[in-house]
Amino acid sequence: MNIFIDFIALIVRLLYFAIFMRAIVSWFPIDQNNALIRSLDSLTEPIIEPIRKVLPTFGMLDLSPLVAIILLSSIVRVLESANF
Repeated sequence: MNIFIDFIALIVRLLYFAIFMRAIVSWFPIDQNNALIRSLDSLTEPIIEPIRKVLPTFGMLDLSPLVAIILLSSIVRVLESANF
């Protein structure tokens, strides 16, 4: 069972880094049709979009990636602290 929890924690960490990379890349004028950008969008949008719908807007500032990273970090901590 520990291998399964470690695998899920790894997947969550990869999502964490994908969201982080998407946030960093959004600061630069990169073509949105780039394969890397499309891959990051398709991977992270199912996580960020529900948060974006609930979170109030702060002008041009999108805090949904930050909230998603905090939630994913919390999930990893819970998984790592669980002793099954």
